[in-house]
Amino acid sequence: MYALKRFALAASVAGMLVAAAANADEVSDDGLDHEPACPYGYYDFAPYDCAPYGYYGSEWFDGGIFIGTGPWFHGPRHFRGHVDNHFDVHHGYGGSTPHHGDSPDPSKSVDHIDHFRGNEMRDGVGHASGGGHEGGGHAGGGGGHAGGGGGHR
Repeated sequence: MYALKRFALAASVAGMLVAAAANADEVSDDGLDHEPACPYGYYDFAPYDCAPYGYYGSEWFDGGIFIGTGPWFHGPRHFRGHVDNHFDVHHGYGGSTPHHGDSPDPSKSVDHIDHFRGNEMRDGVGHASGGGHEGGGHAGGGGGHAGGGGGHR
């Protein structure tokens, strides 16, 4: 009888471990398993909707490819990049945004965003701070002009 109880306990613990491992494969509870395909990047909060052109500064792009945010962040460990939170839905933005899978507008360069006015720094995993000066960054190229990357990778 004692051996049967120990076996039942071991089986239930094993079942919990298998269930936990299966849940670890899920990145988030929003139903997205893969990094969202958005032409100008995606917001760093669920449901990871596509961000509009001008939300992220050019330092968020490396060779025209978005370095990601949230669970799919691919940037340097201590990355900090500019965003213009006027384009953030949490700050009242209600304008148009691209949809997952849309292609970028060829006339809108992500390596140099004309008239970019970053007013907040973000770290790629959802943390924000002030620091809204123009230029600067830690990933990508560009110069020291308004919105340019200017940093190193």
